[in-house]
Amino acid sequence: MLDQVAELIREVAHTIVLPRWKHLAEGEVSQKAPGDLVTVADQESEVALTKGLTALLPGSLVVGEESVAADPSVRDRLASAGAVWIVDPVDGTNNFAAGKTPFCVMVALVRDGESQAAWILDVVGDHLTVAEAGSGAYRDGVRVKTRTDDPGAAALHGVISHKYLPDDLRHQVRANAAGLGGFTAGKHCAGYEYPALATDEQQFAMFWRILPWDHVPGSLIITEAGGTVRHFDGSPYRPTDRQRGLLVAPNDEIWETVHGTLFPDGPPVVPTD
Repeated sequence: MLDQVAELIREVAHTIVLPRWKHLAEGEVSQKAPGDLVTVADQESEVALTKGLTALLPGSLVVGEESVAADPSVRDRLASAGAVWIVDPVDGTNNFAAGKTPFCVMVALVRDGESQAAWILDVVGDHLTVAEAGSGAYRDGVRVKTRTDDPGAAALHGVISHKYLPDDLRHQVRANAAGLGGFTAGKHCAGYEYPALATDEQQFAMFWRILPWDHVPGSLIITEAGGTVRHFDGSPYRPTDRQRGLLVAPNDEIWETVHGTLFPDGPPVVPTD
């Protein structure tokens, strides 16, 4: 099924998403919330992916970003027994709508609340990263493994996605991050950030909002590549989690180094979505 899903994602990306890039007409972009855009490509991509995925796995359910935006109770399907697809029809929509990169199409398969498989397609670059539970992670058919050493805080560069952080936590994290080698706010596309960590382009990523379509695909890819994905309190991330805050690293040692640098007084108390 890995190849069949990959073919479906590529077909949708190349026939629905990519033709609209830099060619969105007036009225084909709107706001779901202030600063949170949706385009006709997001909507049509999710419809096509939903149809194709449920045909591949009859009886399966789908949790898609746009379906949840229309009806938040759809997210509750993740707690269902059996197979549930998670769909991000265009990850990095704001980039896409602005005619910029990166943007991706992402899919994950969850069974009984546990991640089983994941696909991330960089649409413009046509790079496909996939993972299957227990079978490793692959980028364009080549197995990827995260680094196993810890060079120390001053040598670590990564992403701190601080847009949604509470003000006090943002100030704390930004001040403490001076002890790291460097950080950016990221590319505003989780489908870029996770593979970049798996290939050592960056060594950590910190997120506040952890909506499943943004993080379930990438988290399986990182763990299958040998990396570490945990909440700020050190607990492992699962697809059904609603607790905010996530720190991702290529191994346990780097995770501890980054965590200790950002939160020297212990992890913050965080709410659930």
